[in-house]
Amino acid sequence: MIFNRVNGACQSNIYWILCICLALALATVAVYWQVRHHEFIDFDDDEYITENNHVLEGLTQQGVIWAFTKSHSNNWHPLTWLSHMVDCQLFGLDAGAHHLTNVFFHVANAILLFLLITRMTGNLWASAFVAAAFALHPIHVESVAWASERKDVLSTFFWLLTTWAYLRYVQRPSMIRYVPIIIFFILGLLSKQMLVTLPFVLFLLDYWPLRRFILDDKSVCDNKQTVPAVSIKRCVLEKLPLLFLSIIAGLIVFLTQQSSGILRSTIQYSLICRVENALVAYVEYIGKMFWPRHLAIFYPHPGDTLPFWQIAGSLLLLVSITVGVIWKLRRRPYLAVGWFWYLGTLVPVIGLVQVGNQALADRYTYIPFTGLFIIIAWGIPELLGRLFYRKYIISLSAAVLLFSLGLLTYAQVKHWQNSMTLHKHAMQAVPDNWAAHHAIARIYQEAGDLDTAIKHYSEVLRIVPDFMPLRVNIGVALVEQGNLDEAAIHFAEVLRHEPDHYEANFNLGTILASKGEFPRAIAHFKKALEVEPDSYELHHKLGAIFFQQGKLKKGIEHYTEALRIQPYSQTLRWELAIAHNKLGIALAKKAQLDQAIIHFTEALAIKPDLADAHSNLGRALTLQGDIDQALTHYYKALELNPNLVNARFCLADILARQGKKNDAIENFRKVLEIEPDHAQSRRALQKLLKNAD
Repeated sequence: MIFNRVNGACQSNIYWILCICLALALATVAVYWQVRHHEFIDFDDDEYITENNHVLEGLTQQGVIWAFTKSHSNNWHPLTWLSHMVDCQLFGLDAGAHHLTNVFFHVANAILLFLLITRMTGNLWASAFVAAAFALHPIHVESVAWASERKDVLSTFFWLLTTWAYLRYVQRPSMIRYVPIIIFFILGLLSKQMLVTLPFVLFLLDYWPLRRFILDDKSVCDNKQTVPAVSIKRCVLEKLPLLFLSIIAGLIVFLTQQSSGILRSTIQYSLICRVENALVAYVEYIGKMFWPRHLAIFYPHPGDTLPFWQIAGSLLLLVSITVGVIWKLRRRPYLAVGWFWYLGTLVPVIGLVQVGNQALADRYTYIPFTGLFIIIAWGIPELLGRLFYRKYIISLSAAVLLFSLGLLTYAQVKHWQNSMTLHKHAMQAVPDNWAAHHAIARIYQEAGDLDTAIKHYSEVLRIVPDFMPLRVNIGVALVEQGNLDEAAIHFAEVLRHEPDHYEANFNLGTILASKGEFPRAIAHFKKALEVEPDSYELHHKLGAIFFQQGKLKKGIEHYTEALRIQPYSQTLRWELAIAHNKLGIALAKKAQLDQAIIHFTEALAIKPDLADAHSNLGRALTLQGDIDQALTHYYKALELNPNLVNARFCLADILARQGKKNDAIENFRKVLEIEPDHAQSRRALQKLLKNAD
């Protein structure tokens, strides 16, 4: 069969295949090698790597269980988590090593793509162009130079392996050859659910270039068949197991993102609004393929502000191209396959189900652009027809184009050096990029440059005045700057829109507490407590307020809860011990000695070295007549704090009554050394000295 003949041709050109693979690897490494000096960025890298304890611990049994059983960062992709764990196991937090792992997968993907298309079509140089464009196009920098986008390069690796296994299967169909397809497909879904469209792409490949089925006897231009012919029904049935797995994966990611709150409801973006943005995004992606400038990590969603001409123009262009490729389906099937590859693989991320606040994202093109590259690689040579020196013109043009893409990619990779360079470029690339201003503001805020941070926050407020997370951040910056009144205005505005907002309630409560407006502060803290009942900071602050108000029992309740949540906080242990001690003093004054002793004992259980509590417990035991125990606590109090006047006076008084005059005199004298105006000690000392004479 032709399939075998193609393989034979490839084997006869093994030299060129090896040279092209080597060239792909070297060119890709050349433009991306600089990432070895790049840092992690403040966009997802913290959640994925630098602040993710499961990942930081490396590959552990607990980490593997967590990866498969928990969703995190709005996603469920256990194999991606395991790859990050392996990196941390091998390289720690060496950001450059993590980035180079992405580069390795990108190189592998480019080579696999080249070998796959060559194997399917037998067209060595067109396949090389597709793979080189995939490897060197600057729009793919986001998927490679961003450590958190490991899921893109890893899932595509398994996408290509699944396709390779599929090619082996269609050459000689059998259950044994079908099993690897399922295995690689599952591994891909466990890396990223973008693979849900792969069954659709495999069906396209059945039509061209594999030609497993034809629509009629004129459906393909050369009527050549590379694999055994089957019916359309057979082609569809073969994809059903993969389709079933795709549906399960799609449901998992939908439920995960819905539970995390990242799915934007129709209240924020209506269905019409999302459809309009999707139409424009399809066309904008094509524009970025031909003119890859002004690429950014974030493109703000336009909402309902898109002009009608842009929506109508995009729809007209998409429909026209679709009609055109269908019209040419019989003679130029690669047009339809490439075009529907592009349209279909973008469906999960085109924004019909809106995730986040972006209109589009460069990383979403990592797989879809391959369809467009195929159209160019096969279409341009055919378009030039019998042009004189056609071969040389195509070769030179392709070389210039790929070299230019490499230069653009090299420049684009530089922008990913660190968070500041990345977001500054995004701010310049996209006008009114509120997300870039917001990220830069946070960087300056963390660096302590509050004036510059507030300047950028103000820009965000100008662009998106209803963006509540911004008002929280600018409020925090104003608090750090000491401008509490203006900060309170921002927190109050957030609560006007979202009364249950945790951070706004917490921060406004803190401001009110600092001004002594305790009732209002308590109301906001309790509101925040409804959202996060296990907040150590909230219980701590409520305990401190009630303590200041003299409501010691309520204060102790919140201090105790805070200590349960944060059992190793030495500051909190001290404050709770002090609270118990204070309550014990208040109860002792009311002659409730049993209750007072309970709280003094509780204070010492929490903080055994609290000298005041030992002294107060000794006093309460003295009043109850338990002199021996009282003496034990007085001695302990003085051991901890020899200058504790009350403990030393009480000890001296007991010693005097026990007839131990010398010891009593010594302790009364020490009291007077510490506090010369202590009248009781002076009278008691004079009495003892007089009796001694």
